[in-house]
This record gives sequence, C-alpha cells and structure tokens, in this order.
Amino acid sequence: MSTFKLTYKPFGESAILIEWPQIISIDILDDIRNFSFIINKLNLKHILEVNFVYSSLLIIYKSNKIKYIDLKKELQFIYNEKSVKKNNFKKTIWEIPVCYDIEFGIDLPFLSSQKKISIEEIISTHSSSYYTVFGIGFLPGFLYLGGLSKKIHFKRRDTPRLEVPKGSVAIGGKQTGIYPKSSPGGWHIIGKTPISIFEINREKPCLVMPGDKVKFNPISKEVFKTIKLEVEAAIYKLKSVDK
Repeated sequence: MSTFKLTYKPFGESAILIEWPQIISIDILDDIRNFSFIINKLNLKHILEVNFVYSSLLIIYKSNKIKYIDLKKELQFIYNEKSVKKNNFKKTIWEIPVCYDIEFGIDLPFLSSQKKISIEEIISTHSSSYYTVFGIGFLPGFLYLGGLSKKIHFKRRDTPRLEVPKGSVAIGGKQTGIYPKSSPGGWHIIGKTPISIFEINREKPCLVMPGDKVKFNPISKEVFKTIKLEVEAAIYKLKSVDK
C-alpha cells in the first residue's frame, strides 16, 4: 500500500495531521482515501473522526485514551503494512444541472472581458470537463473541484461578497465549486444549480464524496424552475453513474 513519504504532526491537543506531497494528484487522493478507509474499517476505539482534503488527512482522537506518539506509531504501522491491499473504491460521476443565465452567473460578463473570450465559450469550457472532488469544506458540503481548464482560471475576487446565494457555481483560481448554502465568498459566480448538495436532515447529508467526479450540465431558466420545484417536493433524483 505504501507509496508516498508522509509527514505526521500534532494538530491541537487531540488531533494528528498527516500530509502527503503537497501537490494536486488523483493518485495521492486515492492513497489517502484508501488509508482513511482502512482506519475506519479497523474501528479503533480511540479515534473519533477522520477527514481528508487534497493531500492531507486529519485524525481526531481521544487524547485521554492514547498519546500522540503512540498513535503516530500505530498509524505509521498501518500505512506501511505491506499485507494491506489497496481497495477498489466505487467512484460516482454526478451530473449536476446548472443554469448559466446572467441572472445567476453575475460574474460572467466580467470574466469574459478579463479573459477576452465570449460568455458562451466560458460556459462551454466549464460544462465540458469532468471534475474530481478533492475535498469538502470550508462549509459543510462545499466541494473543491479540480480539473478546471486553464482557459478559465482566474484569481479570486479582491473583495469577497458578504453573501453568495445557495447553489451558486463559481470559479476561484484553478478550482471550481458549489456553495451549499448562502454564505460570504470570494469566488466568481458563473451559474447556479437548483439542487441541494448538502442537507443536514438527509440520511447522508452530503451526496458527493471525495474521489467522486462531477459533470455540470447546462440548463435553461425554465428547466431550473422545474427542477427547483421537484427538489422542494423531494421527488427530484440527481443523475449519477458508478464506475
């Protein structure tokens, strides 16, 4: 299983941060996901929570049950254990509807003028890629999506907005993402989805998992309104394909 040189460091009084090489890589993401799966499968009583994003894995543990140095040794042994086989995870491709109308994509004209390409080309470029979910944060359900075409990379806003509407699809630097609820934000808004990525009352609050892929499907304002009604009536089913 071991492929990468990892670093371990304390993170507060009851957490340990494990870091892989600091690059955006699907191989690294798969390795982290596999390590996380094994830790959870072992059901270690002193571990409370396991979270990962990009090239880091954060483990929260019961500091009154195990010392940092002992947990570090335990985790190193688990990672380096050659008998542990790599798991073939099911990865889901989620097809997320997005309306790129100017009413929702309020930063499209600005991006078009700055990048010197048409709004139509921005939309076409953004909706033609398959994005990898490299992590979930800074809000519950906020997807950090890698794979954005260099053609539409653009730095974050100099002044963040105090409120970005729920469902806004946006670009920030080399990434794209979806705001799961209304919140402050500094990314450039190019569209909106009528679906809810995160709902606390669902059995599985966040539909999407790190390692999954996302494909944005352009829709009209009329279709947006229809889907929104179906979502509110709890009859809309998000399209997905398992691979």
